[in-house]
Amino acid sequence: MSNVSRFVACFAFVLAAGLAVAQPYPSKAVRIIVPFPPGAGVDIVTRAVSGRFSEALGQQLIIDNRAGAGGILGAELATKAAPDGYTLLMGTAGMLTVIPHLNSKAPYSVERDFSPVSQVASVPSLLVVHPSLPVKSVKELIALAKAKPGQIDYASSGNGSTQHLTGALFASMAGINMTHIPYRGSGPVTSDLLGGQVMVAFPGIAGMLPHIKSGKLRALGVTGSKRSAELPAVPTIAEGGVKGYEMVAWFGVATPKGLPRDVQTKLHGELLRVLKTPEMSKSLQNVGQEPAWQDTPEKFLEFMKVEAAKWAKVVKASGAVIE
Repeated sequence: MSNVSRFVACFAFVLAAGLAVAQPYPSKAVRIIVPFPPGAGVDIVTRAVSGRFSEALGQQLIIDNRAGAGGILGAELATKAAPDGYTLLMGTAGMLTVIPHLNSKAPYSVERDFSPVSQVASVPSLLVVHPSLPVKSVKELIALAKAKPGQIDYASSGNGSTQHLTGALFASMAGINMTHIPYRGSGPVTSDLLGGQVMVAFPGIAGMLPHIKSGKLRALGVTGSKRSAELPAVPTIAEGGVKGYEMVAWFGVATPKGLPRDVQTKLHGELLRVLKTPEMSKSLQNVGQEPAWQDTPEKFLEFMKVEAAKWAKVVKASGAVIE
């Protein structure tokens, strides 16, 4: 090969390498880790958002369900990925801001291990009771619990779960003593609640609507700061007499720590553009969620810090521990 030929070949190689480096993000498929099994609430939200988010990014969004240990396994997997924007995590309120307080050996923390993108959706829970319990309002439940301390059970999807801590926060703020009954997942909670084996629970709204409308369960209050569009006649727990009470489950996107600023800005901007559309609002509402976001990634991080501080107090008061 002549010197000229070698020069041309080298120049072509350098030019090709430069073009590869200069390719705008994203230039290939993006993986989003969902740390719970298919069909779980966070999985449903991810699938509701993924189609339009994929279109906005111009690349395929691959959903990777990695269930286990209440979300810890999927979250830890995300922290070990390259911080290049090609691995995202759809996190939950419990996984990101509660578990680190429940489990002293949790292998991650929001500030140390993740770069925030934005919240995606939020949904309040319900305070529901079996119809055989002689109460029709939050005040009546509180009065009954005070008359029978420790005799009223409330079920949750597991020790340290969002449902558990939602109930613990309610009991603490209402000044009552209810007995916590942990189950392994939301399915058994619903089954025993419908059967009258337990009297009280704090499940998500979407799965409860058919049972409430059929009269098999009674809704006493919404855990959020405003009433639910699906159940406008049901007051918030704060309206029902526990002033200042609020608990809203939420989902949000984060990436491994160290994400380049331009990629973080790209992800945040495209995600918000999708979330603000009427079509996405309708898609999320169809699965019992409301779109939610922060104006910057930094505001999402601040939001998570506030949430973590709130739940740290609840966890401490409840005595819940997961090892």
